[in-house]
Amino acid sequence: MRLIGAGTRDGFEYTVTNKFWTIPNLITVVRFLLVPVFVYLTAFAVDYLPATWVLAILFSTDWVDGFVARRFNMISTVGMWLDPLADRLSLIIVTATLVLTGIAPMWLVWAILIPDIILAINSWLLFRGSPELPVTNIGKIRTALLMLAVPLLMLGQVDGIHQPSVSNIALTLLAIACVLHWVASIDYFVKARAKAQREKL
Repeated sequence: MRLIGAGTRDGFEYTVTNKFWTIPNLITVVRFLLVPVFVYLTAFAVDYLPATWVLAILFSTDWVDGFVARRFNMISTVGMWLDPLADRLSLIIVTATLVLTGIAPMWLVWAILIPDIILAINSWLLFRGSPELPVTNIGKIRTALLMLAVPLLMLGQVDGIHQPSVSNIALTLLAIACVLHWVASIDYFVKARAKAQREKL
């Protein structure tokens, strides 16, 4: 089974609806509601094992909602902007929490935040909103690496598991993910400007 684009039905003609209350969108909403739970467990309760499990559920449901949408023909216009928005906000809040609690280095939040701010400004100036460009495979791989590395970084803080090697592996994966994030962001920036130019013609 394919990992990227899981659930895709080859040769099937999908119907894109305008409904909000679809199962994939509900999964996305629940996923985002887990973010404050993670923040509480990490920053206030300082209970890293449950926080790691919350992260694992939070990030794995990103794959689940896409699979359900494609497999059961539940793609919606709302989901097309809600899912990536939830992804970006979740990652920013999670990484900011890790940095502020001293679990992750400061470069992590800036490496994610700076491209996102530039893209948001660029999209607003050109389209007054999202340019509605498809996510590239580089972007999907970047997100997958981030969603693997961040829980691994948290796991390295758990009593009885804490090992420098676990944290080092997590930081290496995070560094690779951040490089891919910049590559994907530059590609998105260029494609957004190209689309804006085409629409002016």
